Amino acid sequence: MRLGLTLSVSDAADLAASVALAEEADRLGFDSCWASEAYGYDAATVLATVAARTRRIGVGSGVFQIPARAPAMTAMTAATLDALSQGRFRLGLGVSGPQVSEGWYGVRFADPLGRTREYIDIVRTVLARKVLAHTGTHYTLPLPDGPGKALRLATRPVRTDIPIYLAAVGPRNLELAGEIADGWLGVFVSPAYLPTSLGYVRAGWERGARPEADRAAFDIVASVPVAVGDDVDACADLVRPYAALYLGGMGSRTQNFYNALAARMGYAEQAAQVQQLYLERRHRDAARAVPVEFLDETALLGPSTRIVERLRAYAEAGVTTLALLPFGQTVEDRVNALRTTAEAWIASGVGD
Repeated sequence: MRLGLTLSVSDAADLAASVALAEEADRLGFDSCWASEAYGYDAATVLATVAARTRRIGVGSGVFQIPARAPAMTAMTAATLDALSQGRFRLGLGVSGPQVSEGWYGVRFADPLGRTREYIDIVRTVLARKVLAHTGTHYTLPLPDGPGKALRLATRPVRTDIPIYLAAVGPRNLELAGEIADGWLGVFVSPAYLPTSLGYVRAGWERGARPEADRAAFDIVASVPVAVGDDVDACADLVRPYAALYLGGMGSRTQNFYNALAARMGYAEQAAQVQQLYLERRHRDAARAVPVEFLDETALLGPSTRIVERLRAYAEAGVTTLALLPFGQTVEDRVNALRTTAEAWIASGVGD
């Protein structure tokens, strides 16, 4: 199992801190660094900066939002980032949710699986420098009733087979990731529940008749919060607002993929309470309502010896890349979380 870093940039001050975390992860020998986006700072600019400030760590979008960019633009961005990083880029994609897709980008959320399938097909066509002609339900290129011309990428990419990852939470999206992607980006991943999720991924392998070599190379990436300290409850408190935001605020009352995931994991009643409090704008109460058991299942919390045990549990469950999301009161605390986990990773014996 490899170590990665997840960057979550929420404000201007966090930009410099995130780059500093990426530089530290590069020095520590981490395999990859992933940057996400929602409706704040974009991931591509952050990744370009990280690529320029690091030497060997892989850089990945975790994720680029599908409704935010035309597929050809995503392919161009991927080719550019791969060239700037000298072949270190990994393309993570996700459909986001209906609130962001329709409220922020003005793109209907209907048929997200079909849209994703066509989107990836177009991205791969562009990166392979084939002439782009596509007729589908969601995309038609060139447009049939105008002067549009079927084009191919004007530059030669460093790689024509940039790895593509899908962020997936629900069963059908997990199957799609197994069928057409090179890896899965997971959030709120629990070693105890992971076999269920991987069952859907494997069903996708079967549906896509994936060769054994592809299955063996498929990257299971778990984005996992980490908070280091002697007091496990105090560490959990650092992660609570993050979990409450996803369980309570990332979606509507009737359509929140993360809340539904927590329910499938056995926390339906608690997740419903968190959501109710969050939608009432009682954010602190919502954070306090997140059960410590859920946090402990889906994060690395506590001293180094405890983190060693958790790393082994993730590796045994099937995670191939553990992408750490470090928490702490200061940037130094977050850097220390990376260093402590790197030491625990060596001590655990789970490294490649």
